[in-house]
Amino acid sequence: MSIEKITNPLKTRHWLGNMEAHYVYTLGVAGERFFKELKENGRIMGAKCPRCGIVYVPPRMYCEKCFAKLEEWVDVGRKGVIHTFTIATLDIDGKKLEKPEIYALIKFEGAHGGIIHKIGETDTVFIGMKVEAVLKPFEERKASINDIAYFRPVK
Repeated sequence: MSIEKITNPLKTRHWLGNMEAHYVYTLGVAGERFFKELKENGRIMGAKCPRCGIVYVPPRMYCEKCFAKLEEWVDVGRKGVIHTFTIATLDIDGKKLEKPEIYALIKFEGAHGGIIHKIGETDTVFIGMKVEAVLKPFEERKASINDIAYFRPVK
């Protein structure tokens, strides 16, 4: 493992395709419910610990702090704050994008964790910027993180 900083983005490498032919990844109970809520009700949900009161987004089955089972689900809303971000200027093949794309870690008020997603409808971004999720139309949702088309700045 190298600790050398990559200064030329063209020297980064991507792994395309499947690493294992017979590997199957499941969402698990919490992930399945999270994406079902997003698809069917347009809600971003978190799981709340009955002991610590911590709300996890995305939801988990057990609390990371005290190991309590998480059975209470709460709607954290569609509005959040940009905690950190990056601006992509190259696509996965190393070709220059026509327009840079902004990706950010969105944190929700009162919640631990967050969602990484694309920021749209703006050319400027800053840490602390308030944003809200823009969902795809109901008929286009497939119970995935891409049911959120992007996050846009709150005006």
